[in-house]
Amino acid sequence: MQQLMDRFLRYVKIDTQSDPSSDTTPSTEKQWDLAYKLVEELKEIGMKEVTIDDNAYIMATLPSTTEKAVPTIGFISHFDTTPDFSGTNVTPKIVENYDGGDIILNREKKIVLSPYYFEDLLLYEGQTLITTDGTTLLGADDKAGIAEIITAMEYLIKHPEIKHGKIRIGFTPDEEIGRGAHKFDVEQFGAQWAYTMDGSQVGELEYENFNAAGAKVIIKGKSVHPGYAKNKMINAVSIANEFMSILPPEETPQHTSGREGFFHIHSMKGDIEHAEFELIVRDHSATQFERRKKLLQDIVTKLNATYGDCISMELKDQYFNMREKIEPVFHIVEIAKEAMESLEIEPIIKPIRGGTDGSQLSFMGLPCPNIFAGGHNFHGKYEYVPVESMQKAVDVIVKICELTAKR
Repeated sequence: MQQLMDRFLRYVKIDTQSDPSSDTTPSTEKQWDLAYKLVEELKEIGMKEVTIDDNAYIMATLPSTTEKAVPTIGFISHFDTTPDFSGTNVTPKIVENYDGGDIILNREKKIVLSPYYFEDLLLYEGQTLITTDGTTLLGADDKAGIAEIITAMEYLIKHPEIKHGKIRIGFTPDEEIGRGAHKFDVEQFGAQWAYTMDGSQVGELEYENFNAAGAKVIIKGKSVHPGYAKNKMINAVSIANEFMSILPPEETPQHTSGREGFFHIHSMKGDIEHAEFELIVRDHSATQFERRKKLLQDIVTKLNATYGDCISMELKDQYFNMREKIEPVFHIVEIAKEAMESLEIEPIIKPIRGGTDGSQLSFMGLPCPNIFAGGHNFHGKYEYVPVESMQKAVDVIVKICELTAKR
């Protein structure tokens, strides 16, 4: 467990924040810093066929230890961190034998990680937690997954008596900006199925996610002196507000949970002459997803009829619910579930309220459920991960490899 923790701490101290405004892959040069180190580490522990391509996608092989015909499976994680919060100068704090109380992350800034607000902390009383210092995110999303995969592969290399088939691993850039699978070479990866190690709480096993789209709405107005504006002024800001007011107020992220979808306006700017805003559309149901997109189109049509074709909208699908691709090969979920149960981990099977590389990879021909990596409160200063949860993720990876060979 100490080796796993040390490995993780090395990774999180390297800034790998991605950038949605960049059109390169990876989107930031600093992602190469960790990518090259991972390549060297994979070679050092004895992995074979270690490669990194021009876009920083890393792949490696753990050869089979059995003569049986066993499917090739894979494990995948991403090494970028979100642009939503600083990943520069990450200084992790280690809390041993957590007592169930408040954790002072930063005394000077009065930043406290408290179970009164983050109730999940109470699940980890007595365990070792790795937290932030209150000024950056931690990066457990998804450097915990990378540390777990490499530690599991090293364990299997050191224990050849554990029979398993050929294992492929892959590490990707730019997952946090929705591009992690865009240039992933599924054919080169060569696995029949894989698992992303990118979930949160111990036991999470996910094979369905949102259908997702993004929209940019642009409104062109006409500025006229307000004293003489009657029947002449077209106020782009007012029209933007009217557009947003038509959206169902109860169908937003802060009012929904489970399989409930939403509209989420995440940026807006404008004046009388020009206003624009961006939003995302999410729903687990394909039917409801289409209904939501149609509502946006209907609003544009209605307001253009009222104000004279002043609104344009760019609406693009982003990813789809991988359940459609997982259900025909449901044994891959059953193997993961059996692995957890054999380790006395209760599987928590629930839909992802978001996306994952696995959703895109599933539609690219690589069915790819998602498994817990152990972290909590991703994308912010309250992020933490119990070391024991990371160790359990390592155990699950090893057990999946073993069970696949036995089946």
